[in-house]
Amino acid sequence: MFSYKIDVLKALSERGYTSTRMRKEKIMSQATMQSIREGRGITTDTLNTICIILRCQPSDVLEIVPTDEEKIKFF
Repeated sequence: MFSYKIDVLKALSERGYTSTRMRKEKIMSQATMQSIREGRGITTDTLNTICIILRCQPSDVLEIVPTDEEKIKFF
């Protein structure tokens, strides 16, 4: 499991990448933005785009938080 460490859409907006601009310029679909709002997964391509725009690394955006089941299975 993972969680977003930052408010991704707010951070993008602060860089001038509003929801309207991202849809208009086909940077990110409405469905992808909704996934981010709901805390659901995104593709590595989307994560790459976010990191390029925000000038950061994936670990600045996402945090891996293992579930109890994953801890039992993998630890």
